[in-house]
Amino acid sequence: MSQSIAALTETLAQEAESVCRYYLSNGHREGGYWMVGNARNTPGRSLFVRLKGPLSGKGAAGKWTDAATGEHGDLLDIIRESCALIDFADIAQEARRFLSLPRPERPSDIASRSDPAPTGSPEAARRLFAMSQAITGTLAEAYLRNRGLAALSNTASLRFHPRCYYRPDRHSETEIWPALIASVTDLDGAITGVHRTWLDPKGFSDANLGKAPIDTPRRAMGNLLGHAVRFGTARDVMAAGEGIETILSLKMIVPNLPMAAALSAAHLAAIQLPRSLRRLYIARDNDPAGDGASARLMQRAKDAGIEAIPLSPHLGDFNDDLRLLGADALRDALRVQIAPEDVARFMNATALTANNAASS
Repeated sequence: MSQSIAALTETLAQEAESVCRYYLSNGHREGGYWMVGNARNTPGRSLFVRLKGPLSGKGAAGKWTDAATGEHGDLLDIIRESCALIDFADIAQEARRFLSLPRPERPSDIASRSDPAPTGSPEAARRLFAMSQAITGTLAEAYLRNRGLAALSNTASLRFHPRCYYRPDRHSETEIWPALIASVTDLDGAITGVHRTWLDPKGFSDANLGKAPIDTPRRAMGNLLGHAVRFGTARDVMAAGEGIETILSLKMIVPNLPMAAALSAAHLAAIQLPRSLRRLYIARDNDPAGDGASARLMQRAKDAGIEAIPLSPHLGDFNDDLRLLGADALRDALRVQIAPEDVARFMNATALTANNAASS
């Protein structure tokens, strides 16, 4: 990279969020990342642009990865793709034109001066989790029970907030709904974000499955990329999937296996894996996004020398299987997908004994 290109790239990195807001206007900020469908500004959540970090090298601001394709690059690539440019001279000219524009004050700059925990930041996420309460006896526990999830262990990552703020968009008034709060953590257990599932105070129905009647009853905040909602500490064996309810459904059948919910297909493909890991179960959702995320994560695991085994539901996901087919059917399906040594090690011994007696 020539000195002039390097200087231009670093200057753009200093304005990473402004670049994203201008060229990737169909995306949005989540914690320290800008999320959008791809480098051509398609709506979606597959591409992540790092907004903070050093100006060059590993973890630099402006670096991006498309979890759907494996492509990656810097902000000059974003300008090239979003503007459909070919010649580098045209790309550089467009970048310099952008850098000459007056820069509006960013919302994050305003928040950092007036609020010690800016909205959407890891600090705000940690504060929300600390303000929440244990789920025992709450609407959150009832929500999980109605999803077929009861008698769960290692659920300290889940809490309940009775009056959690919800704002449909920046132009709407803030609403208040009860919510299931899940901590998103890194491999060391540090909270980097939270996931909120707003709940219907009227209870469960087949139409909403207990979620609040709002446009987006699930949202995350903080730094999510690579991190997950974790149930148990993973060492040599673990399972990873998309949704919290999906992972908890597996937890009902394989209670002693450490698990992680990455919260979306794109995040599942990018989840960080412990260095000590030797076998990874990938709980795929039964849809094209789930297929793609499973394939990409399997390849990543293989490249790292980790055995990867997909776990496939009969219906849309494992919570559908649990609710609609029952725990015994789910247990039977998982027993033939999980390695025999892990069946003995991680599955519920009492349930297995009862199941074997019933089938003999």
